[in-house]
Amino acid sequence: MVSLPIKWIHDTGIEVGDALTLTPMPNKTLHISYSAVSTERSDLKAMIEYSHLDSAENNFRILISNYLAGYNIIKLTSVKGFSAHDRKFIKDSVRQKLIGLELIEESRTELVFQCLLNYSDLFLRRVIKNMYGLVRSMLEDSMKALRDYNVGIAEDVIQRDDDVDRFYFLSVRQLNAAIEDIELSDTIGIRHPQECLEYRLITKIIERIGDHAVKIAVNTQRIDSAVNPDNSIFKMAELAINVFKSSIDSIAQEDLQTINQTVEEAKNISQFGVSLESRKLGNTGNVEISMILESLRRIAEYSGDIAEASMNMNVKT
Repeated sequence: MVSLPIKWIHDTGIEVGDALTLTPMPNKTLHISYSAVSTERSDLKAMIEYSHLDSAENNFRILISNYLAGYNIIKLTSVKGFSAHDRKFIKDSVRQKLIGLELIEESRTELVFQCLLNYSDLFLRRVIKNMYGLVRSMLEDSMKALRDYNVGIAEDVIQRDDDVDRFYFLSVRQLNAAIEDIELSDTIGIRHPQECLEYRLITKIIERIGDHAVKIAVNTQRIDSAVNPDNSIFKMAELAINVFKSSIDSIAQEDLQTINQTVEEAKNISQFGVSLESRKLGNTGNVEISMILESLRRIAEYSGDIAEASMNMNVKT
């Protein structure tokens, strides 16, 4: 026999004969859930009044917040109607930035989006793996653009940042939902609620590393000629990309000493970058080269942060 709080019974609308789920938790407690609650939450709708006093970008940022909060239906309304520019901006931005969100209704004064995403189709570590693959390719191509002075490749790197953002926003939506839904947490691969904080940090760091890949590409476009392949900045890039890989591998690594080695490696690479900066790396595009070097140093440091987050997740309690 299990006694249930009467207020909780009234709030959830449980009736005689309804099925409950009992889930053992890592802290030795028992989580009791009612499946209808999850179903009801999945149908939550957000109503957003479009502000014509703000830019389309500011309005879209509010839409993103509702997507991250877990709303499956988001209705954007405008009493005076959307301008052609604002309508196109919102629709294009949703398509480019928010995975699973589709336009299902459209009128002069309304845009209605629905999230058709099934969380079980996208395991959290798969999302992180996809983010990592994209960012690593961006880093490698940005350095290729620098070595070959290929502004076309640099521009392609900049465009790919939208794909990184899409996976980042998806991961935040997943983690926000997992905090409230224990069953979903297990479905997407979270072993303990505390991991949500570490995964949130890791995905944000990967997104920031992607931003630095974009900065490298932008600075490459500002340089007037190719950089000598023998320039030490390419060695720095190789080291930074390798430690980035090691940090991602550490997420699945249970040996804390091995993870610690990655943290130390990241620190050493950052110091190597400091020593290169003191040499000025030659005379070609000094300002831009210095900025690229700074981005590579930050990538190494961010990789160390990922490894530290991995260590926190792998400490047994």
